[in-house]
Amino acid sequence: MIALGLVGAVALVGCPPSAAAGRPERPETPAASRRAAASGTALEHAVHELVNQHRGARGLAPLVLDQRISQQARLHSQAMAAGTAPFGHAGFEARARMLTRVMGSRRTAENVASNHGYRDPASEALREWLASRGHRENIEGPYDMTGVGVAFDGRGEVYFTQIFVGR
Repeated sequence: MIALGLVGAVALVGCPPSAAAGRPERPETPAASRRAAASGTALEHAVHELVNQHRGARGLAPLVLDQRISQQARLHSQAMAAGTAPFGHAGFEARARMLTRVMGSRRTAENVASNHGYRDPASEALREWLASRGHRENIEGPYDMTGVGVAFDGRGEVYFTQIFVGR
């Protein structure tokens, strides 16, 4: 029996502090693209660590970071950043079906967030997820694996997708 877990029903958007309004756009150069990718990878790992710290503080087992799940999460974040997918959970059912086929998952869930101008965007995403019952239930849910994907748009907005998998 395949059961889909909770899908965060409320898409969260962080409100930027007023100082972020004058932030220059990210230049589209190969070096800037490499820096954005490195920064995205660091944020992906930061989200994973922060979620596991939260789970550990509640006596829950840590989630194993899986690159197959992260790739699906990253593709969704990239699509939102590029404007080819709306901000939210569009296409989640297809991502969940693919992960079920590839990994034999019994349950899946997804959290998305977006913010701009924060010194620590990963902590802000987690803070907002924990303030939302559905997103917090996903973080604290009966999952054993996760993947995190981060992407930036041309204005510096950061898009996060975290997918949870229970097998």
